[in-house]
Amino acid sequence: MASNDNQQIERVAVVAAAENGAIGKNGWMPWELPEDLKRFKALTLGKPMIMGRVTFEAIGRPLPKRTTIIVTRDKDWSFDHENVRVCHDIDAAVKLADNIAKADGVNEVIIAGGAQIYHLALPYTTRFELTEVHDDIDGDTFLDPLPKDQWTETGRQKIENPDGPDYSFVTLDRNPR
Repeated sequence: MASNDNQQIERVAVVAAAENGAIGKNGWMPWELPEDLKRFKALTLGKPMIMGRVTFEAIGRPLPKRTTIIVTRDKDWSFDHENVRVCHDIDAAVKLADNIAKADGVNEVIIAGGAQIYHLALPYTTRFELTEVHDDIDGDTFLDPLPKDQWTETGRQKIENPDGPDYSFVTLDRNPR
């Protein structure tokens, strides 16, 4: 279904972060939160996703029913799959993702990490779907703190977790500029 070219594309960062900003350790998430993974799938299915090469390689395969746009500085890196594209800078990745979203008739592009991609994509990001892990977690990869004056919390759902730290699903919308 073709969409209107004037349609506003939301660029949504989907990320889980501990209170101290940790988002990763040894190339993967430093927690097991099955509900967070289910939420990630629900938020991203059918939408183009931008992620870094290291994050893509950690996942180990293209995720089904999503076009994945890999950002890498390595001009020789490639991945042969019909739903994987490669870009060498964030500007090209965002433009490509927007075009794919419009062609697919969806109004969201997903920013799926890692830390460098969240940082580079921040100027383009219009919403965060954040899983706040209510604990300081030992990590080696951290999310930059978000400037509080630029974001408004518009949703929160607290999850009691008997098997680990409690967490909350939080929606943050960018304030009008």
